[in-house]
Amino acid sequence: MAASELDVIRLAATQDLAYTVCRSKLAEVLEKIIKAELIRLGWTLERTHDLERLLDELVARRSDLVSTVETLCDALAEAYFSDRYPGFDLDDADRPALKQHIGNVLNCSRRSRAELQVATHSVTLAYLWVWHPISKAALGPNLA
Repeated sequence: MAASELDVIRLAATQDLAYTVCRSKLAEVLEKIIKAELIRLGWTLERTHDLERLLDELVARRSDLVSTVETLCDALAEAYFSDRYPGFDLDDADRPALKQHIGNVLNCSRRSRAELQVATHSVTLAYLWVWHPISKAALGPNLA
């Protein structure tokens, strides 16, 4: 889901459309990426949209994404709320910064997805190893 949302955000930003919507949705996508990484690291899902709090959880779990996500959280934490409600949209649109944030969130998404695929692959191999002894031979000598 986050990937398709990123596609829409990138398209709108390329056309210089809906700055506040793009920024707010980008904060949502970042939240999803962080939560996916936290769940991968054993975190129990909580109902929160607080990017700074989620960042603290990543730091506590020593995630590799911290260095990339930290500046994004600083830039987008306020946008999640302020871009949703009237009267808070007083800032001028910083489209170059938005486009840079989109690229950084895209890179985070790719890294997170790659980590998740490795973790899923490892769990699958462990499952096969434990529950399907016949599969041990198929896994090969490197995994036996």
